[in-house]
Amino acid sequence: MSKSKSSKSWLKEHFDDAYVRKSRADGYRSRASYKLLAIQEKDHILRPGMVVVDLGAAPGGWSQVAVPLVQPGGRIIASDILAMEPVSGVDFVLGDFTEDSCLQQILELVDGQSVDLVISDMAPNISGMAEIDQPRAMALIELALAFAQQTLKPEGTLLMKVFQGEGFEAVLKEMRQQFSQVLSRKPDASRSRSKEVYLLGKGFRA
Repeated sequence: MSKSKSSKSWLKEHFDDAYVRKSRADGYRSRASYKLLAIQEKDHILRPGMVVVDLGAAPGGWSQVAVPLVQPGGRIIASDILAMEPVSGVDFVLGDFTEDSCLQQILELVDGQSVDLVISDMAPNISGMAEIDQPRAMALIELALAFAQQTLKPEGTLLMKVFQGEGFEAVLKEMRQQFSQVLSRKPDASRSRSKEVYLLGKGFRA
């Protein structure tokens, strides 16, 4: 089957992308690694000894960045609906985060420890129709926020991808109630046309 014009255009953009080429050269699995690296450089959210949960982790780019930064003594627990090749130092849960069974597996790995940082790069499969995609995205965002509220230790941190549009202001308002400081980040590796931004909540009010 021949590729559509739009898919050919996406493929050309993808393989011409400087961050795609850089990720291959640097040994990262995803261009998304550079989003977390940029936020880390600015906000220093990853530190040795931390317990970190990485939601929407596949193919593993954020976990790759996080592992060396939480050592010695840290832990990374990652989850995704898609399979992920193992990353040394990462405990991975394969499952749908919208289902209780997946959440329970993650909580079992947390094993009662206080989580220092939740990072979420979760996003739904995109249909191209905003009236479908935005509610799906917001549902995942609300689940990530609820998970952080359940597991973060006092003064813990949440970094999650959100999409500007319907529901964004409500999430921002809720985060401001739950965290002492809420910042918005748009790393250079985030494509300018994308509605994604990253909300960073510091100082969780447990």
